[in-house]
Amino acid sequence: MDADFEKIISEISSTKGNLYQRDFLLSWEKSDDDIRKTLLVAEALKYFRDTNISTRCFDSGLAVSIFRDQSTRTRFSFASAVNLLGLYLQDFDESKSQVSHGETLRETANMISFLTEIIGIRDDMYLGIGNNYMKDVGSALDDGFNQKVLPQRPGIINLQCDLDHPTQSLSDLLHIKNHFGSLENLKEKKIAMTWAYSPSYGKPLSVPQGIIGLLTRFGMNVSLAYPEGFELLPEIQAIADRQAKSAGGSFIITQSMEEAYRDADIVYSKSWAPMQIMLRRTELLRENASDELKQLEKEGLNYNAKFTDWECTEQLMKLTRNGKALYMHCLPADITGVSCKSGEVQKEVFEKYRIQTYLEAGYKPYIIASMIVNNRFSDPCRVLKSMIEKPSNFRTTLTD
Repeated sequence: MDADFEKIISEISSTKGNLYQRDFLLSWEKSDDDIRKTLLVAEALKYFRDTNISTRCFDSGLAVSIFRDQSTRTRFSFASAVNLLGLYLQDFDESKSQVSHGETLRETANMISFLTEIIGIRDDMYLGIGNNYMKDVGSALDDGFNQKVLPQRPGIINLQCDLDHPTQSLSDLLHIKNHFGSLENLKEKKIAMTWAYSPSYGKPLSVPQGIIGLLTRFGMNVSLAYPEGFELLPEIQAIADRQAKSAGGSFIITQSMEEAYRDADIVYSKSWAPMQIMLRRTELLRENASDELKQLEKEGLNYNAKFTDWECTEQLMKLTRNGKALYMHCLPADITGVSCKSGEVQKEVFEKYRIQTYLEAGYKPYIIASMIVNNRFSDPCRVLKSMIEKPSNFRTTLTD
């Protein structure tokens, strides 16, 4: 075995995390070892892909995706991950199912799960709904398995909900880890997680909440900046504060973008909707109040427009440590003069870091694949070793 792979296997073996048959819904519900094991297995799978070794550990089985919101990166990352492991992808489209005819969530969850290994769910549009929907699916699967309807209980992966986006934040963490050399090197590094202007309405709170809910546990100095009215959920801000104190870092909230950027090693500027508007939108959705929803959208856009100066600019980047902070974004970014008139980031800044953001996104298939392997196999090390020990276990046939 290659020395790099032996090192990864050794680290996985010494990590006490236990993700077996446990849904991955919120990163802050997982232990530090759970997070480390997810990163390590992802790196092992990436090593195999880069060295042309097959990672197909399933002979058959379904991976079901449920996207209740639009997606590009996460949708294709989930598809790539399940294909990498040998599962067959089946996208569950509610409009083409019996859900429209009154089929209950409890029934649907069981009907799609007879030979299913993993279910990936995105439900991020409405506060108070998405994460609860995932838990309800999990409860229905528990019931089906306990009643011997299902031969096994599929695992669930959160592909973004109203509270968290763990596949994104862990991909971001793996990108940062490799950029700075190790997780240990992240201690005392400063990241500015800031709101930025967008001409669109209703972007979820889950990305910034995922960032502060994850990076504060590694001893980083996390500065969260937003204009008045764009607060994140107080319970998640409290989690970030507790984690920062426990890990020897800091968590600071400011209403100054400049303060957040000053001496930052990393900047992550992204738009999200005002929390109060998101809460009202959930109420109007439940009431099926379409006219009121349209009016709420106008209110949201008008309020956003008060803060067009909240933009990642070259001038702000000069305030960062040595003027060379790593710029990050979950994509797609609203790029001033490219995708919109005014947006989250100047085109000059984005172009400078564009390839870095693509590399950042490229870790997500491996993070998702790692979550699947850790969920379905009690001993990931044994599974990984079997991949490299199989004779002629190549992903593709290479010819001269």
